[in-house]
Formats: sequence, C-alpha cells, structure tokens
Amino acid sequence: MRIGLFRLLESNLIFQLIINLINGMSEKMSRLYNFCAGPAALPTDVLTKAQSDLLNWQGKGLSVMEMSHRSPEFVGIAKKAEQDLRDLMVIPDNYKVLFMQGGASSQFTMVPMNLLRGKKTADYINTGQWSKKAIAEAKRYCDVNVAATTEGNHFTSAPSQKELKLNPEAAYVHYTPNETIGGVQFDYVPDTKGVPLVADYSSAILSEEIDVSKFAMIYAGDQKNIGPAGLCIVIIRDDLLGDTLAGTPTMSDYKVLADNDSMYNTPPSYGWYLAGLVFAWLKDQGGIKAIAEINQRKAQKLYSFIDTNEFYSNPVAINNRSIMNVPFILANSDLDKAFLAASEAAGLLNLAGHRSVGGMRASIYNAVEEKAVDALIAFMAEFAKENG
Repeated sequence: MRIGLFRLLESNLIFQLIINLINGMSEKMSRLYNFCAGPAALPTDVLTKAQSDLLNWQGKGLSVMEMSHRSPEFVGIAKKAEQDLRDLMVIPDNYKVLFMQGGASSQFTMVPMNLLRGKKTADYINTGQWSKKAIAEAKRYCDVNVAATTEGNHFTSAPSQKELKLNPEAAYVHYTPNETIGGVQFDYVPDTKGVPLVADYSSAILSEEIDVSKFAMIYAGDQKNIGPAGLCIVIIRDDLLGDTLAGTPTMSDYKVLADNDSMYNTPPSYGWYLAGLVFAWLKDQGGIKAIAEINQRKAQKLYSFIDTNEFYSNPVAINNRSIMNVPFILANSDLDKAFLAASEAAGLLNLAGHRSVGGMRASIYNAVEEKAVDALIAFMAEFAKENG
C-alpha cells in the first residue's frame, strides 16, 4: 500500500516536472516578433521581471496589482518611475509629470479645457488621422485655426515651417510629431514664436532625444513605446496649471492631478509599475541616445530594402519617414491576404496596415529588436521572389 502510494506520488511528481518543462519550452517558443502599432511589443526582460514579481512583489506576499496606491511600497514605485523618466528625457524642474487614466485620446478634450486660459482660439497642424481627431474634439471648446494640413497629398508628408499659418493670438499650437497610422514624422520642432507648443508624442516618445523645454506640454499614450494600454503620461510646464475652462471636470484638471501626485483617485497602478520597469530597462540600454542609434539603424535597414525592391513601396516623403511606424504597399494588393497569412506563419505578427488606409505597416518601437527587422526583411525578400 505504502509502496503503491509512493510510486503514485513519484509518478505525479515526474509528470508535473515534465509539464513544467514543456510549459517553459512553450513560453520560449511562443515569443514571436510583434510589429503591432499598439498595444505594442514590450521588452522581454521587462515581462520576465513582471512575471517574477506577479504573485509576490519583493517578498511582500502580494502583487503590485493588489497594493494600496498610497502604501509606502507603491509610492516608492511611482517616485522611481517618475525620476527615471525625468532622467531619460532630461525634464526640467519647472515641469510636472502626470500619470493619468486613459490613452492619449482623452487628452484631445483635456488640452483645450486646460490650456485655452481665457482665449477663444487655438492652432492645430493636421498631418493625419490622430491630428484630425484632436481637431474635432478641440472644436467643441474653441475656434480651431488649421495652421497647415497635408490632407491634399493623403497625409504623406509634414508641412514645412514656412507653410505654417500660425495665429500669434492663439492659446496654443498643437501637433502630432509622429502619425502612427500614416508613418509621417516631423523632421523639425515648429517655431511658434512664444505661443505654447503642445505635442502628441504617443508613438515617438523615448525613441530619440528631444529638448523638452521647447514644449509647453507633451502627452503620450502608454501602449506604444512605454507599457500596457490604460495609462497616459503628461509632461506640462508649471505656469500652465490652473485657470481651466468653466465646467472642466475635476478629474480633467491637470492642476488637481499635479497637486495630488497623480493620485487624486486610484491610478492605473499596474500600468504605472510596468512603465517604471520599461524606464529602468531603457536606462540599462544606455538611455535614449543609445536606443535612438538602434532605432535609426532598424529604420534605415527596412526603408533601404523597400526602396530597392520593386515589389514594395513606401508612400511617405523621404524626409518625413517615421522611424517608429513604417507603412509599405505591395505591388499587387491582391496578394495582401497571402502576405499576412504567410508572415504570421513565419512568426511575424501584426503587419496589417490600419483599417483606414490598408496596406502593411511594421511598427518598430524600442522593444522591437534589430533581429526582428532582419527577419522581416528576409521574409519580404523571399515573398517577393516567390510572388513577384
């Protein structure tokens, strides 16, 4: 009886060990190359760290998801995340950093609510779908002067500085430095002659060095180059806090959030924690300067291949090509479905272009390794050879 029980336990133990081994192998094999525009790839090191902390964060016997956001442990997590971001972006002391609920789209209404400050008009530069959405929301609160638009060329470029028809009396100037859908990136920071400059940096934040002092406000949805969906980071100059539009909800008032260290109510704490892990990871890579060199190299490889292969093309003006979002078109659109099916079978995920424009798009954010781009180029070359 005892021998039988021992053998049963032994066999169950061996079985469990085998299952654990298989699961471990499966996890390693299941990490494919993800080119999604958002929610996007996260660094494997960050996911591994989060996995190890998931049930028992630093021996505290609970997950970060279960912590009080006002506990010393989480306050420490939050403060370190903010400081690491400040270090990475060299954010001046006269700027507040807010960790807010929701994505960047929620800022389309909050920006005019907070920054009109008694004025009736604001300037917007229209370079794509996200610019258009921001303009539509701003029109609910003020007169919008579209200072420039590239809709006439199907959003395949950004306007030059001399093309901007700016109103010196505008409350602020809003633009999108990198349009995720069209893959259009500004190659300069607009000179607004002292009018506060606001930037939706969602798909370009932390991809290259910028001078934060040139901006009155920067905001970015988390799910592209920072962390999981559900968090938005706002970087805003101190003198622009307060004096909100009448009727502005408390939770939409930047000053309320700033005065309460982004904890006026319960924040998206796990997203904040993961963002902090990404900031720490980025510092370990050598900071933004180091990651920008890799990003430039990845983009250059992919664009060079597209430009030298007649089977593919990129519609964006060369000086406005995004280093984060690379759209491309097949010579024969009838092959789009076959391309997507074959690429997924090859372990290259989420290459379909946005539903509004079609075609293909490879989003090559910080967490997308250079070998992923190499694998994509090799696949594209083989697909063109077989179908060209």
